[in-house]
Formats: sequence, C-alpha cells, structure tokens
Amino acid sequence: MTMKTIIRLKLSLLFVLIIILSACSLQISQTDNAITPTVGLITATLPPTLTPRASSTPLPATAIPTVEPVPGTTTAQVNVRLRPSTASESVGLLELGAEVQIIGKDANEAWYQIYFVFPSGARGEGWTAAKYVHTGSKPDVPVTTGGSDPNSEGLTAQVTQQINVRNGPGTNFEALGMLNVNDVVTLSGKNSSGTWLQIEYTSGDGGKGWVSAAYVQTDEADALPIIGDAGEALGTATPTDIPVTLTPTVVPAPSDNDTSESPAINIMFSTTEARSFSYSSDVSSPEGDAEDWISFRASNPQSEVVTLYLDLECSGNGTLLVELWQGNEKMTRWGNLTCGDDDYELVLFRNATYQFRMRAKSAKALEYIKYTLTVQAGQ
Repeated sequence: MTMKTIIRLKLSLLFVLIIILSACSLQISQTDNAITPTVGLITATLPPTLTPRASSTPLPATAIPTVEPVPGTTTAQVNVRLRPSTASESVGLLELGAEVQIIGKDANEAWYQIYFVFPSGARGEGWTAAKYVHTGSKPDVPVTTGGSDPNSEGLTAQVTQQINVRNGPGTNFEALGMLNVNDVVTLSGKNSSGTWLQIEYTSGDGGKGWVSAAYVQTDEADALPIIGDAGEALGTATPTDIPVTLTPTVVPAPSDNDTSESPAINIMFSTTEARSFSYSSDVSSPEGDAEDWISFRASNPQSEVVTLYLDLECSGNGTLLVELWQGNEKMTRWGNLTCGDDDYELVLFRNATYQFRMRAKSAKALEYIKYTLTVQAGQ
C-alpha cells in the first residue's frame, strides 16, 4: 500500500469521526433545549356569592283548617232555618230519617248548622234543632253564629224561656208561634213602656212579631226605636222601668182527640235503619187536652229484645206523668220516666207494639206542660 493511499484512508476515517461527533452534539443540544409541556388543571372561576336581600313579597296566608262534616240523621220531621232560631225564616223541611252533614253549632249547642239534600235532589245549607238530629257521638264542629240577617242592624236578644210570639205588644194579640229557650232573635223595636220587644219574625205581618221583654236577654234595648200603634218608629226614649219578671200566661193545651185506639202517632223503627224518633206536644189540667198516646214498635234482627234510650224534655208549670202500655194493659214494672231524664234505658220485646201515655197530673188550678220525647234504639 502506498503512502498516498494510507493518507487517504486516514482522512476518510477522520471525516467519518467528525460527522459522528457532530451528530451527538446536535442530539444533546436538542434534548437540553426541549420544552417540557406542563400538565395543569383548568380551574373555573366561580361568580361571587351574593347575600340575598330581604324579599318584600308577603308570606302566604295561614291555611284555615277545613271542617270535617259530621254525618247525622233526623229523628223527626224538622224545619231547616236561615239562622239558629225558630224566629228565623224556614228554608226547607226535612223528613224523618233524612241524612245531613253537620258543619257547625251555636254556642249553646241547641242548633246545628248543616248541609242537606231535599227529596228533589237540590242541595242546601241552614240550621236545624240539635235535639232532632241523631249522631253516633257528640259532633266535634266549631261554634259559629252563621247566617246573620243582612237587613238587621245587629241588635239581638236571647230567649230565656219558651214564649209566644204575638202580633202586637200584649197578650191580647194573636199568637203567631213559639220561641224556644236559647233562640236568638233580631230586635227591631219596643213599645213605649219597654215591656214588649218587636222582633224579626217571618210569619208575622210585615215580617215582624212581638215578645215579652221579661223573657229575653239583651243589653241593647235602650237603642231600639219605640214603635207606635200604626207600626211607625217614634224615637228611642229609654223606658223608666222594665220589669224583670212577668208571670207567664198559662193557656189550656188544644185538644188533638187522640186515644189508645187512635194514637197521635204510630211509629215503626229498628236498630239498623231509622233508629229513633221524636214527638213534641202539650197537655194540661184540669182544662184542655189532658193526655197523648204515642204508639211504637221496634225491630232488632240480632236479638229477641231491643234496648231503647229515652230523653224527655219539658217546660211549663205542671207535672207530666208517663205510662207504658201494651195492648189494653198498663205495665207497672218498667220504671219511671220523668221530665229531664236523658238516655233512660228501657228493654222491650222486639216487633211488639207498645204505647206511651203522656198525661198531665190532675190539678185544681190550670197547669200546662209542653214536652218532647225522643226514643232511640241501641245497636
């Protein structure tokens, strides 16, 4: 190998070495200068929290609890009235056994405010006497005044004794009807002495009637106008003296000509359907109708006997005697029902006809008794 060839080989090797070294230097430089990407979290910027301002929007009104109606059944033919008083206008008549929904009562619990349905299917609302409505338990309904007369000036009175409503201010005027204890009446005037008060009474002339001031309770008599003989208002002069108590006028009970063979009523009821009935009448002695006969028969599919519960309410100045009869025989061991008795228990045979004889005790001076007998069959 010549010298020239050797030199050429060395130069070639040197050139290759230079290229290799240059490549390594470039790779290292690239590695050192490379930018490593940062792996970060994208954080959302939340809006600032605002403190809410007090709202001017009023809070919703407190809900008034809904009254749950209490079912009841009439125990007699009864009037439904606009307000809780026998002086109020009658809006309908319910038959014995009619179903009602009780939604309220008066403060004395003598009247129930009810929803009812007429035989025609029409629906109505009004008041009826509580003693003629049977319920399984004492109705838990609110006390309400209900049905005030829009034409009245708000002057009212409460009846303290069963009294007559008359066509004028005196006992010599025609009797239009009767008011019961605790009835509330609307006052419209008084006579010049203040002994008689004019009331709203739908059955009277011009929708008015008169009651004795001694048997109603009111603090508003002074504000009433004086009513003249022609019915005109004369002013509001205060009477000098209003009597506190008057002696009731006692009149004989009208005769109804009932007997044991032809009783005043003849009722059939049972422990499962029409479970009760009520009957009101009056007797007197020694004048007037001295006795009433009430015939009834009760059925009980579950037993040979039926248990009855009797209530007897009375008013007047006499004594009422109650006898129990079967056929032509007076029963002597059944007990003794007297005025004021409540839930008096009596056990009788089912499907047998019995009669109550309600009679006034013999008296020398005129004595009068008005009564209401309620008979209910137990379950």
